[in-house]
Amino acid sequence: MLTQLRKMSEKAQEFLRDESGQGLVEYALILVLIAIVVIAAVKGIGSSANSTFTTISNTMK
Repeated sequence: MLTQLRKMSEKAQEFLRDESGQGLVEYALILVLIAIVVIAAVKGIGSSANSTFTTISNTMK
């Protein structure tokens, strides 16, 4: 019984020390920041972007 508790404790410590998911979280944060910048840029451009997209849409029909 004591050896099983020791093994479970070791596994829990390994899990807490594991940093393999850290890179994924950092990439996700970078993508979110890029998306925020793109949305702000498109909102800043405003009506000219809207008219450009409307022209492209009408051309593709």
